[in-house]
Amino acid sequence: MLSLFSYPENKLPFEAFKQKAFIPPGMYAVKQETLMEENIRKTGTAPSADSHRAGFVNIVGNPNVGKSTLMNDLVGERLSIITSKAQTTRHRIMGIVNTPEYQIVYSDTPGVLKPRYKLQDAMLEFSEGALTDADILLYVTDTVEKADKNSEFLDRVAAEKVPVFLVINKIDLLKDNAELESMIDGWKKRLPKARIFPISALEHFNVENLRGAIVDALPVSPPFFGKDALTDKPARFFVTEIIREKILLEYLKEIPYSAEVIVEKFDEKESSIHIMAVIYVERDSQKGILIGKGGAKIKKVGTAARLDIEKFFGKKVFLELFVKVEKDWRNRENKLKAFGYME
Repeated sequence: MLSLFSYPENKLPFEAFKQKAFIPPGMYAVKQETLMEENIRKTGTAPSADSHRAGFVNIVGNPNVGKSTLMNDLVGERLSIITSKAQTTRHRIMGIVNTPEYQIVYSDTPGVLKPRYKLQDAMLEFSEGALTDADILLYVTDTVEKADKNSEFLDRVAAEKVPVFLVINKIDLLKDNAELESMIDGWKKRLPKARIFPISALEHFNVENLRGAIVDALPVSPPFFGKDALTDKPARFFVTEIIREKILLEYLKEIPYSAEVIVEKFDEKESSIHIMAVIYVERDSQKGILIGKGGAKIKKVGTAARLDIEKFFGKKVFLELFVKVEKDWRNRENKLKAFGYME
């Protein structure tokens, strides 16, 4: 039994926790030098083209464990939208990190769930597909989730031949080290081959050491994308995601889950962008709620979205939003194909 320290009151302040938290060997709380960095320091030379590393690092896990927050932190850009609602991420979103020595292609995926309609079937396919083409797999959990949730999916993770990193997120919410030790012991039994990294993506705690371990585990490979690439998604995709994020934040109950956004016009000029987007819902009653009295609700969504789109592109944006009804689109394959969820 490790001798740790005593904790004031019920909740250990995170600043104290991260200074004293028990992090087992291989799960460093203090930033460690990667093998590549160590080699450069000792030899004074950068790796040759023949030793360039590249790989697909796929992030999977249940809803609301912080996968998108983690990917944004690892990539250094806000590519995935983040809300407190489950099923915020619907697509597989790639974020690419480049240095002269390596290229990491991260994939954020929808949370694993039991589908209730065809849209969720498509979302689950994105998550399951991430198990088939990963060079490194990050399975993200948090301090609330139990190790027996979605056992079938976890069985597939346990059977993976590629390196698996189990990321225990949100450790800033823990009261003491005993909780962390207990979680680590439980997950070691469930995923015995995985390396375990306790982190707080929100607080950027231990994320750099996770990144270093990822770099060291990358296979030798030429880059898969151009060295200036940040993502595989087009500009229009991020417009739709920003608008959808504002809908998720502004509305309750079924409205956010019944809404889909399509950009019909994206006219970019040197100093401005003119965008026309349509928000599709499934019922007339949802359309009325989305628009709000006198258009107040949709105007609020549009203003918030426009400001974030301007930050994303660094240009003045003129945004027009329209609302249309597409009955039961979440269960219609032709609409799911049109909206990019199915091929």
